[in-house]
Amino acid sequence: MSETKVKRTLVGKVVSDKMDKTVTVLIERKVKHPVIGKVMVRSKKVHAHDETNQYKAGDTVEVAESRPLSRTKSWVVTRLVEAARTL
Repeated sequence: MSETKVKRTLVGKVVSDKMDKTVTVLIERKVKHPVIGKVMVRSKKVHAHDETNQYKAGDTVEVAESRPLSRTKSWVVTRLVEAARTL
């Protein structure tokens, strides 16, 4: 039987778009400290595939898991959540 695997999706902010067909996305999540109980922000940067180079720094995007595309890249940008504000 073929089972469809559910891919993880995360929402983050594009911090770099200097590479070709790749963006760096900063993903922040809030976790509660196990002893103190204070809510802390934990962050991680991932490289995501952007085939058309359409996402720019400051954009909020959704990324989904994929097969490894390079040594550091195993995420794909699926959609634009919010465009960056420009003055």
